[in-house]
Amino acid sequence: MKNMIDLKTVGIIHSPYQEKFGVPRQPNLVPLGKGELLLLPPFNHPDCVRGLEQFSHLWLLFIFNHTADRGWQNMVRPPRLGGNEKVGIFASRTTFRPSPIGISAVELHDIVNDKGQIILKLGSVDIVDQTPIIDIKPYIPYSDSYPDALAGYASHKPEITLIVEFTEKANQQLKLMPELKELIIQVVTQDPRPAYKRNSNQKQEFGITLNQLNIRFYVENGTATILNIH
Repeated sequence: MKNMIDLKTVGIIHSPYQEKFGVPRQPNLVPLGKGELLLLPPFNHPDCVRGLEQFSHLWLLFIFNHTADRGWQNMVRPPRLGGNEKVGIFASRTTFRPSPIGISAVELHDIVNDKGQIILKLGSVDIVDQTPIIDIKPYIPYSDSYPDALAGYASHKPEITLIVEFTEKANQQLKLMPELKELIIQVVTQDPRPAYKRNSNQKQEFGITLNQLNIRFYVENGTATILNIH
């Protein structure tokens, strides 16, 4: 059809997050949650990134491939509003969208050419591992940053809501992985639980997958206790 658009996958993200649960809601909330973007042919060519090293940050456009088949609704419940109050679909950043396209501003640390494979080394990301990237654009501060912009219910950075503790077993498992321990703390303190469960005082057990390791923890009275790492 004349109005059809053929979206190309220009690259694939590698990140610590193997599933949607646990992904921070914005990239800069978990500094250790760094990512890499591997470009795919024919975009895997030095000419495609020529001049990109001049920019410190990028816009990544990507597909919400983990939720694309679940459709969308006119109204959604943003986690920032406690999961109870509804707003219109276009007043939120929900992954359940009419067109399952996401956008994220990320820091560019380096551009590596490893035996013909172009890799963009990124700072903190909020994107699930293996997510298809459909476009890359340089971030331009004078036009992309509006310090006085109004942001409604999301005008402030979310507060850290959970205290994180580790069982002796978990500490032993992480003895040789201090950076993973800090990554776990940064992710879990953001409280990845669904918003409607956050006000519960009952003991609840959860699992998140980071760097292909399954981390089990329970939450009780505002404290998340890391049980073990598989």
